Amino acid sequence: MQMQQPASRTRSDLGLRHRYKEVREPLYFPHRETVMESDVHRRLKTALWLILEQELGEEATVGSDHFVYWNARNPTRSLAPDVFVHCGPQQRGYLSWKTWELGTPQVAVEITSPSDRPEGPWQDKLERYHELGVQELVRYRRDQPGGQRLHIWDRVDQNLLEREVEGDVGVSNVLGLYWVGVEDPKWGPMLRVARDAEAEALLPTPVEHEARAREAAELRVRELEAELRRRGG
Repeated sequence: MQMQQPASRTRSDLGLRHRYKEVREPLYFPHRETVMESDVHRRLKTALWLILEQELGEEATVGSDHFVYWNARNPTRSLAPDVFVHCGPQQRGYLSWKTWELGTPQVAVEITSPSDRPEGPWQDKLERYHELGVQELVRYRRDQPGGQRLHIWDRVDQNLLEREVEGDVGVSNVLGLYWVGVEDPKWGPMLRVARDAEAEALLPTPVEHEARAREAAELRVRELEAELRRRGG
Protein backbone atom coordinates (compact mmCIF):
# COMPACT_ATOMS: atom_id res chain seq x y z
CA MET A 1 0.00 0.00 0.00
CA GLN A 2 1.44 3.35 -1.03
CA MET A 3 1.57 5.93 1.74
CA GLN A 4 0.17 9.35 1.03
CA GLN A 5 2.84 12.06 1.12
CA PRO A 6 2.10 14.89 3.59
CA ALA A 7 1.41 18.30 2.14
CA SER A 8 4.42 20.60 2.15
CA ARG A 9 4.48 23.11 4.95
CA THR A 10 6.50 26.20 5.61
CA ARG A 11 8.86 26.41 8.54
CA SER A 12 6.51 28.85 10.27
CA ASP A 13 3.59 26.42 9.92
CA LEU A 14 5.61 23.66 11.55
CA GLY A 15 6.79 25.97 14.32
CA LEU A 16 3.25 26.62 15.44
CA ARG A 17 2.99 22.99 16.57
CA HIS A 18 5.73 23.31 19.16
CA ARG A 19 5.45 24.47 22.75
CA TYR A 20 8.50 25.96 24.41
CA LYS A 21 9.63 25.90 28.02
CA GLU A 22 10.37 29.60 28.12
CA VAL A 23 9.26 32.75 26.35
CA ARG A 24 11.75 35.47 25.53
CA GLU A 25 10.91 39.05 24.71
CA PRO A 26 12.32 40.25 21.37
CA LEU A 27 15.60 42.10 21.78
CA TYR A 28 15.79 45.76 20.82
CA PHE A 29 18.56 46.75 18.44
CA PRO A 30 18.81 50.59 18.29
CA HIS A 31 19.48 52.14 14.90
CA ARG A 32 20.20 55.71 15.92
CA GLU A 33 22.42 57.50 18.43
CA THR A 34 23.07 61.17 19.11
CA VAL A 35 26.79 61.65 18.59
CA MET A 36 28.73 64.87 19.02
CA GLU A 37 30.89 65.46 15.95
CA SER A 38 32.34 68.41 14.16
CA ASP A 39 30.96 69.76 10.90
CA VAL A 40 34.28 68.92 9.21
CA HIS A 41 34.17 65.28 10.34
CA ARG A 42 30.60 64.93 9.10
CA ARG A 43 31.51 66.37 5.71
CA LEU A 44 34.61 64.19 5.32
CA LYS A 45 32.90 60.90 6.09
CA THR A 46 29.91 61.87 3.92
CA ALA A 47 32.24 62.70 1.03
CA LEU A 48 33.98 59.32 1.34
CA TRP A 49 30.63 57.52 1.54
CA LEU A 50 29.37 59.24 -1.62
CA ILE A 51 32.64 58.66 -3.49
CA LEU A 52 32.50 54.91 -2.82
CA GLU A 53 28.77 54.65 -3.47
CA GLN A 54 29.20 56.44 -6.80
CA GLU A 55 32.11 54.17 -7.79
CA LEU A 56 30.76 50.80 -6.63
CA GLY A 57 27.14 51.36 -7.66
CA GLU A 58 24.90 48.29 -7.56
CA GLU A 59 27.83 45.96 -6.90
CA ALA A 60 28.02 46.81 -3.20
CA THR A 61 26.26 48.45 -0.27
CA VAL A 62 28.04 51.46 1.19
CA GLY A 63 26.82 52.55 4.61
CA SER A 64 27.74 55.42 6.90
CA ASP A 65 27.11 55.68 10.66
CA HIS A 66 24.66 52.78 10.69
CA PHE A 67 24.81 50.51 13.71
CA VAL A 68 26.34 47.18 12.71
CA TYR A 69 25.37 44.16 14.86
CA TRP A 70 26.94 40.71 14.71
CA ASN A 71 25.50 38.97 17.78
CA ALA A 72 21.75 38.30 17.59
CA ARG A 73 21.63 37.69 21.35
CA ASN A 74 23.57 40.77 22.47
CA PRO A 75 22.65 44.26 21.17
CA THR A 76 25.57 45.79 23.08
CA ARG A 77 28.02 44.19 20.66
CA SER A 78 27.85 46.80 17.94
CA LEU A 79 29.86 49.34 15.99
CA ALA A 80 28.99 52.39 13.91
CA PRO A 81 31.77 52.78 11.30
CA ASP A 82 32.10 56.12 9.60
CA VAL A 83 31.88 54.13 6.35
CA PHE A 84 31.48 50.42 5.63
CA VAL A 85 31.27 48.37 2.43
CA HIS A 86 29.47 45.08 1.88
CA CYS A 87 30.28 43.54 -1.50
CA GLY A 88 27.35 41.98 -3.30
CA PRO A 89 23.91 43.09 -4.52
CA GLN A 90 23.05 46.49 -3.08
CA GLN A 91 20.77 46.41 -0.02
CA ARG A 92 18.21 49.14 0.52
CA GLY A 93 15.83 50.17 3.25
CA TYR A 94 17.79 48.93 6.28
CA LEU A 95 17.87 51.02 9.46
CA SER A 96 20.65 49.06 11.12
CA TRP A 97 22.92 46.37 9.70
CA LYS A 98 22.50 42.89 11.20
CA THR A 99 25.04 40.43 9.90
CA TRP A 100 22.79 37.41 10.44
CA GLU A 101 20.32 38.97 8.00
CA LEU A 102 22.52 40.91 5.56
CA GLY A 103 26.01 39.43 5.84
CA THR A 104 29.27 40.79 7.24
CA PRO A 105 30.73 44.00 5.77
CA GLN A 106 34.14 43.33 4.26
CA VAL A 107 35.49 46.85 4.76
CA ALA A 108 35.15 49.37 7.58
CA VAL A 109 36.59 52.89 7.85
CA GLU A 110 37.14 55.06 10.92
CA ILE A 111 38.10 58.73 10.61
CA THR A 112 39.32 60.34 13.82
CA SER A 113 39.40 64.10 14.34
CA PRO A 114 40.79 66.15 17.23
CA SER A 115 37.54 68.11 17.64
CA ASP A 116 35.28 65.06 17.97
CA ARG A 117 34.15 63.25 21.09
CA PRO A 118 36.84 60.88 22.43
CA GLU A 119 36.21 57.47 20.84
CA GLY A 120 37.37 55.38 23.78
CA PRO A 121 40.23 52.91 23.84
CA TRP A 122 41.14 51.95 20.28
CA GLN A 123 42.13 48.45 21.38
CA ASP A 124 38.54 47.80 22.49
CA LYS A 125 37.18 48.98 19.15
CA LEU A 126 39.78 46.89 17.32
CA GLU A 127 38.62 43.82 19.24
CA ARG A 128 35.05 44.53 18.22
CA TYR A 129 36.05 44.74 14.56
CA HIS A 130 37.80 41.42 14.99
CA GLU A 131 34.56 39.92 16.36
CA LEU A 132 32.55 41.52 13.57
CA GLY A 133 34.70 39.74 11.00
CA VAL A 134 35.71 42.54 8.61
CA GLN A 135 38.42 41.69 6.08
CA GLU A 136 39.89 45.19 5.98
CA LEU A 137 39.85 47.98 8.55
CA VAL A 138 41.04 51.49 7.71
CA ARG A 139 41.75 54.18 10.29
CA TYR A 140 42.57 57.70 9.15
CA ARG A 141 43.92 59.81 11.98
CA ARG A 142 43.35 63.48 11.31
CA ASP A 143 44.28 63.95 14.98
CA GLN A 144 47.87 62.85 14.25
CA PRO A 145 49.67 66.00 12.99
CA GLY A 146 53.08 65.28 11.59
CA GLY A 147 52.77 61.51 12.08
CA GLN A 148 51.43 58.49 10.26
CA ARG A 149 47.77 59.15 9.53
CA LEU A 150 46.77 56.13 7.45
CA HIS A 151 46.55 52.76 9.22
CA ILE A 152 45.22 49.54 7.67
CA TRP A 153 44.46 46.16 9.22
CA ASP A 154 43.95 42.97 7.21
CA ARG A 155 42.37 39.69 8.31
CA VAL A 156 45.17 37.13 8.24
CA ASP A 157 44.56 33.62 9.63
CA GLN A 158 41.47 34.94 11.43
CA ASN A 159 43.39 37.78 13.08
CA LEU A 160 43.32 41.48 12.27
CA LEU A 161 46.94 42.44 11.68
CA GLU A 162 48.12 45.99 11.04
CA ARG A 163 50.15 46.20 7.86
CA GLU A 164 53.13 48.42 7.20
CA VAL A 165 51.99 51.47 5.23
CA GLU A 166 54.38 53.80 3.44
CA GLY A 167 53.18 57.37 3.63
CA ASP A 168 49.50 58.06 3.15
CA VAL A 169 48.73 55.55 0.36
CA GLY A 170 47.64 51.94 0.81
CA VAL A 171 45.96 49.47 -1.53
CA SER A 172 42.54 48.06 -0.67
CA ASN A 173 42.84 44.33 -1.22
CA VAL A 174 39.06 44.03 -1.10
CA LEU A 175 38.04 46.86 -3.44
CA GLY A 176 41.00 46.90 -5.82
CA LEU A 177 41.41 50.64 -5.22
CA TYR A 178 43.80 52.76 -3.14
CA TRP A 179 43.21 54.60 0.12
CA VAL A 180 44.86 58.01 -0.10
CA GLY A 181 45.38 60.72 2.46
CA VAL A 182 45.38 64.16 0.84
CA GLU A 183 45.57 67.73 2.05
CA ASP A 184 42.35 69.38 0.94
CA PRO A 185 42.68 73.18 0.60
CA LYS A 186 39.34 73.71 2.34
CA TRP A 187 38.98 70.81 4.81
CA GLY A 188 42.57 69.89 5.62
CA PRO A 189 43.64 66.22 5.93
CA MET A 190 41.12 64.09 4.06
CA LEU A 191 40.81 60.40 3.21
CA ARG A 192 40.13 59.84 -0.48
CA VAL A 193 40.15 56.88 -2.88
CA ALA A 194 42.23 56.54 -6.06
CA ARG A 195 42.59 54.07 -8.92
CA ASP A 196 46.40 54.17 -8.82
CA ALA A 197 49.17 54.00 -6.23
CA GLU A 198 50.47 57.42 -7.32
CA ALA A 199 47.08 58.95 -6.40
CA GLU A 200 46.92 60.75 -9.72
CA ALA A 201 43.50 59.27 -10.56
CA LEU A 202 41.47 60.27 -7.52
CA LEU A 203 37.85 59.17 -7.61
CA PRO A 204 35.77 62.35 -7.79
CA THR A 205 33.35 63.54 -5.19
CA PRO A 206 29.80 64.04 -6.52
CA VAL A 207 30.48 67.79 -6.73
CA GLU A 208 33.67 67.19 -8.69
CA HIS A 209 31.90 64.66 -10.90
CA GLU A 210 29.18 67.18 -11.78
CA ALA A 211 31.76 69.89 -12.45
CA ARG A 212 33.71 67.61 -14.81
CA ALA A 213 30.54 66.60 -16.63
CA ARG A 214 29.58 70.26 -17.00
CA GLU A 215 33.04 71.14 -18.34
CA ALA A 216 32.90 68.25 -20.81
CA ALA A 217 29.46 69.36 -22.02
CA GLU A 218 30.63 72.97 -22.43
CA LEU A 219 33.72 71.79 -24.33
CA ARG A 220 31.54 69.72 -26.65
CA VAL A 221 29.30 72.72 -27.34
CA ARG A 222 32.32 74.86 -28.21
CA GLU A 223 33.63 72.14 -30.54
CA LEU A 224 30.27 71.89 -32.32
CA GLU A 225 30.06 75.67 -32.68
CA ALA A 226 33.58 75.75 -34.15
CA GLU A 227 32.67 72.99 -36.60
CA LEU A 228 29.57 74.88 -37.72
CA ARG A 229 31.62 78.03 -38.27
CA ARG A 230 34.12 76.09 -40.40
CA ARG A 231 31.35 74.62 -42.51
CA GLY A 232 29.68 78.00 -42.88
CA GLY A 233 32.93 79.60 -43.93
